[in-house]
Amino acid sequence: MKKPISTAPRKPAMALTEELVARTLRAVEDAGPTPGMVHMTDGDYARFRDEILASASAGPLKLFAYGSLLWKPAGEVRGGERAVARGWHRSFCFTVQRFRGTLEQPGLMMALDRGGQCQGMMFEIAEPVAEHLEALLRREMTILPAVNVPRWLQVSTDSGASQALGFVVNPASPRYAGKLDKQVVAATLARAVGHWGSGAQYLFETIRHLDACGIRDRNLWQLQDLVAREIGRAHAAT
Repeated sequence: MKKPISTAPRKPAMALTEELVARTLRAVEDAGPTPGMVHMTDGDYARFRDEILASASAGPLKLFAYGSLLWKPAGEVRGGERAVARGWHRSFCFTVQRFRGTLEQPGLMMALDRGGQCQGMMFEIAEPVAEHLEALLRREMTILPAVNVPRWLQVSTDSGASQALGFVVNPASPRYAGKLDKQVVAATLARAVGHWGSGAQYLFETIRHLDACGIRDRNLWQLQDLVAREIGRAHAAT
């Protein structure tokens, strides 16, 4: 018996492909801490860790992941449930001169910024919680004043409302770029690269992993198309 032909619309393919992302990658030596920055100490990490644990509600400590924590979580996490954080949205809103950028060509990274809503995944931080939480803080925060700061978010899931730890942008940080035009963001992501990889790679992996979770971010989808065009133009000119 023949299977019925599916009438469900096919998802469009990303314009930003692995081949295009590969064009943005090159070996970049880590230049080390950016001069003039005040870097967090062991005592700073312990203070943030203890404040979070002291303010946490009873039960497992939940983490709201919306970007690279979807595929590169620091420490160990368990489970995974789709969740929505209202009042916040993903935004390429802070600059980096290391990791996915350099002093000569700064990059942009994502954080949660005020307004709108954000679909992501909620995980549980595994035991020992203090150890895995500190590993998370060391990954997300490097300098003071921190640009990406931990905050308790109220998120909703199919099983109800919950409190989850998320990382939101600090608008008082000198690295905060605010709301940027999409074309400016696309041009930066298409060109910036550091020892962790390129901005285009970061965007590509975020969209790919969100898609695997059944999440489509309209803004990121528009952005990947612009980045693909920027990469094409940049390489056509060389």
